[in-house]
Amino acid sequence: MNMKKIGLQMNILMAVTLSFCLSLLGNLTSGHFTWRGFFMSFGISTIISLIIGFVVPMKKVEDGLVRKCGLEERSLPARLLSTLVSDLIYTPILTFSMVFMAYKQATAHGSKMPFLPSFIKSLILSLIVAYIIIFIVTPLFLKFVMKQNGVSGPPAGGPPADRK
Repeated sequence: MNMKKIGLQMNILMAVTLSFCLSLLGNLTSGHFTWRGFFMSFGISTIISLIIGFVVPMKKVEDGLVRKCGLEERSLPARLLSTLVSDLIYTPILTFSMVFMAYKQATAHGSKMPFLPSFIKSLILSLIVAYIIIFIVTPLFLKFVMKQNGVSGPPAGGPPADRK
């Protein structure tokens, strides 16, 4: 199977989607939305997300934790846990980099922007929004990517009748 190819495609889809949504959220909630700021944060966060996806073997990490917690694969509790893992790995890094970039731009122009309160507020909101996005789009993207690569999902209804 083309599992590496599927992983690469999932990494790209998730990186672009999460970066787009979090960049839009950050810029809209900053009170100073600019297209330039949005595209800068979107570009930077996409690059960071791609790097994280290449460095962290998300599927192995998520599957290992699901097994360690004794959860059934592809069950709702397993999906909720996997979503939390992805959220906690990606979102703090992306939020920090976007808030830091906004902080540097604001202070370079003489504005006073308190970094820590801005970061904490953005992080809480981003963790909630990213969790919802990851939970919704991951199975949709996985189904799409598997279909594009000619891989069918798990068999429905359990094992074939001739197996026990």
